[in-house]
Amino acid sequence: MAASPHHDLPPDHDVRRARLSESIRNGLWFVPAVCVAAAMVLAWVLHVIDRRLGDGEPLSIAFRGDASSAQQVLSTVASSTMTFTGLVFSITVVALQLASSQFSPRVMRTFFRDLGTKVSLGVFVATFVYALLVLRTVRPEVEGGDGFVPGLSISVAFALVLCSLATFVYYVNHVAHSIRAVAIIDAVAAETREAIRANHPSEPPGPAPELPARPPDLVIEFDHGPGALLGVDEDDLVRVAARHQCLLRLRPLVGDFLPSGVPLFDVWSDDPTRPPGIASREVLRLVGVGRERTMRQDIAFGFRQLVDMAERALSPAVNDPTTAVQALDRIHDLLRRLAVRPTPTGAHHDGDGRLRLLVPVRSWDDQVGLALDEIRRYGDGSLQVQRRMRALIDDLSTVVAADRRGALERQRRLLDAGAQRAFADDEDLSAAGGSVGYGRAPGGPSAEPTGASASVTSRSSS
Repeated sequence: MAASPHHDLPPDHDVRRARLSESIRNGLWFVPAVCVAAAMVLAWVLHVIDRRLGDGEPLSIAFRGDASSAQQVLSTVASSTMTFTGLVFSITVVALQLASSQFSPRVMRTFFRDLGTKVSLGVFVATFVYALLVLRTVRPEVEGGDGFVPGLSISVAFALVLCSLATFVYYVNHVAHSIRAVAIIDAVAAETREAIRANHPSEPPGPAPELPARPPDLVIEFDHGPGALLGVDEDDLVRVAARHQCLLRLRPLVGDFLPSGVPLFDVWSDDPTRPPGIASREVLRLVGVGRERTMRQDIAFGFRQLVDMAERALSPAVNDPTTAVQALDRIHDLLRRLAVRPTPTGAHHDGDGRLRLLVPVRSWDDQVGLALDEIRRYGDGSLQVQRRMRALIDDLSTVVAADRRGALERQRRLLDAGAQRAFADDEDLSAAGGSVGYGRAPGGPSAEPTGASASVTSRSSS
């Protein structure tokens, strides 16, 4: 574990902050709660202004009716906005059910994270709360006392109703577009692109780390309830390891399911004669675990969702290869971004350049297999899928490094074998393997079939 001359500061993925952020982004409560708080503040501010105006000359935009009319108006506003809220809730539930059954249960998180739905709910709930708060300030004139009609506040209630109507029209249009397959696929792909930028920097990593040539001095087990490994707090784990003068190696990949009691970290002490004094609670508190995977440190979860949608589209019950091809379009873009980026080593060093933490990372071959294996298998009999996958492989082969082409050639061989099994007719087989692909000039050297692809062409021409 000698000091390394090449090291970067480990990233700061605070697992507690990430858990709070995911709770806010995946919940439908936070934005409506903020809107309700804003409505309460607005009602109080306008009440103070109405009180100061008193019996003076009212503003031109202020409501001029009596207390009975004001109460009736505010009651109507409150009841109508509650109707809007119930309707929006019903539409949201139907959209969630449709997305879960038609695409994949994993993509429901895109609806929970959708800001348009949260703002729409917030506007309706805020208008309801505002109307109730203003309603309680209206006092009719009684014998021996003065009445109070907050004219400006009631006028603002009118404005909020108009805003609610506009929001409802926007929401219906928004939901109609957001449940389309291409919109869901784009949302998943956009989040995956962000995860690639955050977790796969374009700078070349340092040399591959070397582990001590002895068994671990200590194995830290996962002693909490089961769940998915969401991520680890690298910089804090490095500090803990440096303080105890040891090396930590995470065993599972981020995104893996952790059963209770599974070995989680291997620990090596800097001094082989001294056992590491690190406590398991110091390490486990820096590990994020949850019921569902996230893409904060888990790029593979993005591919998993896209593959799930493609598989569902290729199932006999749906039989929608065009949607599968749309998912492959985004997978192509994501793999192309990974193809030109080096795979991180997962090694993290302290300030002195000493290796303190090793986090396993999925290799290029793993990502290609995850992205293409299942779609290739379920799309054997689809001409669209066959042609699109060949174009994808051809294009990636032009940008990927030579030592990474093995994974693509494997996919090409298996694709050819699947096409020969699926298409008994020579013309169908020729159509499945006849795509020129991206970046290949017709008649040029790359247009000539080689390897397994040649077998498809030769059979179709015989």
